[in-house]
This record gives sequence, structure tokens and C-alpha cells, in this order.
Amino acid sequence: MKLDILALGAHPDDVELGCGATLAKEIANGKKVGIIDLTRGELGTRGSAEKRDQEAAKAAEILGLAARENLKFADGFFVNDKEHQLEIIKMIRKYKPDVVLCNAIRDRHIDHGRGSKLVSDACFLSGLRRIETEIEGTQQDAWRPKQVYHYIQWENITPDFVVDVSGFIEKKVEAVLAYDSQFYDPKSTDPATAISNPTFLESVTYRAKDLGMLIGVEYAEGFTAERFVAVDKLDDLI
Repeated sequence: MKLDILALGAHPDDVELGCGATLAKEIANGKKVGIIDLTRGELGTRGSAEKRDQEAAKAAEILGLAARENLKFADGFFVNDKEHQLEIIKMIRKYKPDVVLCNAIRDRHIDHGRGSKLVSDACFLSGLRRIETEIEGTQQDAWRPKQVYHYIQWENITPDFVVDVSGFIEKKVEAVLAYDSQFYDPKSTDPATAISNPTFLESVTYRAKDLGMLIGVEYAEGFTAERFVAVDKLDDLI
């Protein structure tokens, strides 16, 4: 199955929080979108890996994803090396995305920046035909995405461009709330975390509203780019 967009995140819920509204918009526009989670989030303070698996499946259904897989790397301990790069290369060659979205270039959680560089490096290496990979005994062809963009997470990074997601913020919030073990629940007996604070989700929508205000729309999500963002003509900009 060829995908138009493949979004990767170090943990289940990274993608939904970082660019869930953008993905919902692209899917509504007919694009085929998938998510690859690098880990099961097994070191998370709240919930469990098994619970996160269920939540990720629910979020995928809410968004209308064409595919979702989990590479089961070690949460907190995966590294940017040949072994991990090859596993991501296999996914890139399997789904042949035109656009890859990945973790923030730097962030509060060490897995985010590390995952960002790992995926970015794998996207380049995936285009080298002398790197041989196979899935289920079938040799894979080289494939390099046309663009690699990084969504924004905890740290308030200045974006290189923003996407108007007005009309899709509700779908994003619905997908995020599929991870009910992670966010505010007054009945939960799990320890509190930075994202279980009752004001956390308000900050997510506030950021989208603030970025939207800056470009004259209701809501927007921001991204950083590895190369200059080009337009065909000046009125491509809104």
C-alpha cells in the first residue's frame, strides 16, 4: 500500500498531539495517511503498554488512518544506529510516502529529538539502492520521501510554516482523548504527570488558536522543514 503521508512518533500519542489536525485535514482531502510508532510507551508513568496499544488503535480509527504499526523499539533507550535505521527504512520502502512527518527537532523528552534525527537519517538512507532490505522474504526497492517535516511538541519552537487546520481541531482533540490513561481523569489513581494536568489540553488548542491568529485563520499547526519551503508563485501564500 502506497501512502501519501507517513507520520512517525517516538511514542503513541506523539503524532496526534503534534499534527493530528493536519492529518485529519489531509485524510478529509482524500490523502492516504499512516502512522508508525517507534515504541509502545512502556516507560510511561500512567497506564501500560497494553493499554497504549488499545488507545493507539482507537485513535487510528478516529482519524481514519490507512495503516498504523508499532516498531517496538525500547522506550527511553532506542538509539540512532544502523539496526534502528534499517527498521525504519523498511517502513519507508513499504509505504513509499511522498511526505514524512516526524518528532520535533528538540524537545523536553529525550526520545523526541532523538527520534526526530533517527527518522530523518533513515529517510535519506532509504533512497540509497545499495542498502538492501526485505520484508517477508520480498526484496524492497529504494525510496526517498520528497519532503521531511517536523511537527512541534512541548517546546515552543518557531515554525518554518503553518497549516490552516480550522474545522479539524475537534477531530484532533477526539484522537488525543483516545489516550484516556494519559490525560486528566479525576478518578485516576495513577501519579500525576506534565500532560495529565487538567490545563494541558487547553494549552494544545491554545497553541493552535494562537498560530491560527497569526495567519488570520481560526486554528493552525506548525512545522519545521529541513529545506527551504518553496512556492510556485507569490499568491500561493495565504
